[in-house]
Amino acid sequence: MDDLTRIVLQQREEIARLKGLKGRPDIKPPSGPSGMEKASRPASSKTGKRPGGGPKTARRTIHEDCVIEAAVPEGSRFKGYEDFVVQDLVVRPHVTRYRRERWVTLDGRQVLAPLPVGVGGGHFGPALLRFVLAQYHECQVTMPRLLVQLRSIGIDISKRQLVRLLIGGQDKFVEEARDVLRTGLTTAPWISVDDTGARHRGRNGVCTQIGNALFTAFRTTQSKSRLNFLDCLRAGHTDYVINAEALAYMAGRSLSGPVIAQLAGHTLQRFDDEAAWMTHLASLGIADLAVTPNPVAIATQGALWGAIKDHGFLAETVVLSDDAGQFNVGHHALCWIHAERLVHKLEAFTEKDRRTRDTVRALIWWYYRDLIAYRSAPTPRRKAELKARFDRIFKRRTGFATLDRLLKRLLATKDELLVVLDRPDIPLHTNGSENDIRCFVTKRKISGGTRSDSGRDCRDAFLSLLKTCNKLGIGFWDYLGERLAVPDHIVVVPLPDIIRAKSAPA
Repeated sequence: MDDLTRIVLQQREEIARLKGLKGRPDIKPPSGPSGMEKASRPASSKTGKRPGGGPKTARRTIHEDCVIEAAVPEGSRFKGYEDFVVQDLVVRPHVTRYRRERWVTLDGRQVLAPLPVGVGGGHFGPALLRFVLAQYHECQVTMPRLLVQLRSIGIDISKRQLVRLLIGGQDKFVEEARDVLRTGLTTAPWISVDDTGARHRGRNGVCTQIGNALFTAFRTTQSKSRLNFLDCLRAGHTDYVINAEALAYMAGRSLSGPVIAQLAGHTLQRFDDEAAWMTHLASLGIADLAVTPNPVAIATQGALWGAIKDHGFLAETVVLSDDAGQFNVGHHALCWIHAERLVHKLEAFTEKDRRTRDTVRALIWWYYRDLIAYRSAPTPRRKAELKARFDRIFKRRTGFATLDRLLKRLLATKDELLVVLDRPDIPLHTNGSENDIRCFVTKRKISGGTRSDSGRDCRDAFLSLLKTCNKLGIGFWDYLGERLAVPDHIVVVPLPDIIRAKSAPA
């Protein structure tokens, strides 16, 4: 086997590993491995003990001890107990009638004893609400099946009451999900982004995912555009701001100088909402301009970017994406997996072209592995070597015309693909975003779209909080128990505080 063939096989195995596929089987010789082959293998670290050490029951809380007596003949000696631990679950309705005292004071005022903390006016307790939210959002149980399950257990509940439990009075969860996004955008050194289709009010829309290793946020809107993405990055704020960052954005997007001068020289620089901003553009005559690029769109994008910066978001944050145009804002980086996928999907109709394509893919994956190594130990010398090597790979001309055009296209994105050389802390791919957004895709498949704005906001908020809890090592069940004041819940501090503490430099 020549060196090139060996490299190609190694790269194919690496691609299979990154995609979670099975690699080539390790087939041993019929007579078993030789002594030399055994000696060259690393020693096994297995000790025969279960990972974690200790018996399983040592980590369980015993709620009840039950002594079982044995029938033994006279004269037998007692030798203690042999434990047998059984885990069980008690699922049954528990109905409490609160008899609230009513008094009338001397001055005629009515006094009614308050309900305990966590007991609302919906006639369903916090433990039931926690179960409903966990089943619907974490376990992805559909609403009709959840209704059947509750009724089978013995809960007297209607479909409308269940819908109210899922989306009614959940403002505190929506607000915490919004604060998670704001904290993440303020503290994150990098974010990765992705989007997928969504249905709302019977119309096709888009759900945008924003996150990193500590948080995840979902936002469902009706359009897939840069305006939509910038609006998501405002994290719930509605203002438009003209500042230095906004003007620089407009200049970078080729907005004409006179229009920029008009906006910069006006006394109004901050606008509370879209209506006020559009009125301002109309008063300046910008809305009437029929030129390319569209001055209203670029000016609006710039004002959104100014608001993002004004709120302290994305100060030094790298935005990592799959090269979808709407995500190209700020300090932008590209995913290497998506870049290589363009070469992988390239159709080759001759054996020579297939060999050429496979050779280029092998070189790219080889380079990718060296970038991973560079992240662990970056040096100025290694950085210069990797830059020069990038040019040698993507400036080559293979004679395969389609491949050559693709390499030229990837060469034009050199700065975005090599952001990692200056920022070794950022990942090389958007796999985290694709993993995050999978739960939304599952929810869309089993539950369809949303019909009300409250339902949309609750779905986005609870999925955001669920994924954030998973990343922070917090059980979603425990999180719901704390927020709903379920008796004997564990303490879970606000998620933004945890993100802020984990993001702080050591």
